[in-house]
Amino acid sequence: MTLSTPELEADRQALIALIKDEAVFHGDFTLSSGKKATYYVDMRKLTLDHRAAPAIGRIVLDLMQGLDGIEAVGGLTLGADPIANAVMHESVRAGTPVDAFVVRKEPKDHGRGRQIEGADVTGKRVVVVEDTSTTGGSPLKAVEVLRKAGAEPVAVISIVDRKTGAQAAIEAEGLQWLAAIDLADLGLAPQ
Repeated sequence: MTLSTPELEADRQALIALIKDEAVFHGDFTLSSGKKATYYVDMRKLTLDHRAAPAIGRIVLDLMQGLDGIEAVGGLTLGADPIANAVMHESVRAGTPVDAFVVRKEPKDHGRGRQIEGADVTGKRVVVVEDTSTTGGSPLKAVEVLRKAGAEPVAVISIVDRKTGAQAAIEAEGLQWLAAIDLADLGLAPQ
């Protein structure tokens, strides 16, 4: 994939280089899906890094261009949180503001007992974001909670697509799938 401007594509290429250099670890890993892997792409290392976060915000905002009426972005905590914040900040800078939200794994057992924090999503078109996709389980859990809250999730955007079934799972739920980077960009094979 190529982004809409040479500047954004340069951001994407710089992010790919950072991921290759600092966020791909080789060894024996168990992914959140329970699957075993011989490498791990640790995007939290970069979504929380000052060198990468602004570019991630711009890249996701660019991927959102074809989605009409999006009012908020977010997803399942913790992976989605820094991405949603980066998008929110870049959207303000770009003059196309969107709010951010966080979906808790379980509702709070105190206070207001909320499962979605941040922007009120009821009746709003929203995008679910995640750092790395494997099966699509995390964004689909967020989609389920968002739908119960009256939101209209329209797409899932992943920074790195592991090419292991997430796209099919997301599309089976009637959502658009978008990813900024895939394994071929990183010189990795699906597993």
